[in-house]
Amino acid sequence: MQFNLKAQRRDDQGTRASRRLRRAGLVPAIVYGGNQPAQPIALDHNELYHLLDNEAFHTAVITLEIDGTPTSVLLRDAQYHPFKPIVLHADFQRVAADEVIHIKVPLHFVGEAESPAVKLHHCIVNHVLTELDVRCLPKDIPEYIEVDLSQLEPGHSVHVSHITLPAGVTVVSHGEEDPVVATAVKVSSGETSGEGEVEGEGEA
Repeated sequence: MQFNLKAQRRDDQGTRASRRLRRAGLVPAIVYGGNQPAQPIALDHNELYHLLDNEAFHTAVITLEIDGTPTSVLLRDAQYHPFKPIVLHADFQRVAADEVIHIKVPLHFVGEAESPAVKLHHCIVNHVLTELDVRCLPKDIPEYIEVDLSQLEPGHSVHVSHITLPAGVTVVSHGEEDPVVATAVKVSSGETSGEGEVEGEGEA
């Protein structure tokens, strides 16, 4: 999916300058990386806010037009107001087509309801991971990675090694050899009658 976002350079920085931008319906942001100096920019708040609701926007290579000059970037961070629907700040990183990048990609789970663990044994499937750290070229960034749970058995788990990765994508290891992605947990008779839920709430 292609995303285009217009921005304007900004020279004024600091808390007061950021407040003025927000009152004008703009979001202060910054673009960094690519062996170039960091560039403060301002974006239209409503446009950015709606784009951030699109999951694909968070992993897409975005064409950011800064005063008409296009730059390829990735969204690296977005800060929100603690209780108002307001984006306070955003960070973007410049990317080059031939440079491998590190990015978190969301996991989409499929086949859970059809799995033996759920369909035949009424297990609960815990999604231990909801995203995966990967390395790839910008052109190979997947919008999401699918995790097939259709063969999951009771008491068994799906590990990272069981996931079919898109071409050109490799997993970034964080010390664990083969992390668990999802696991099927058997539900005791007490839990199915509701007693387990009450006990769990008390422990929490």
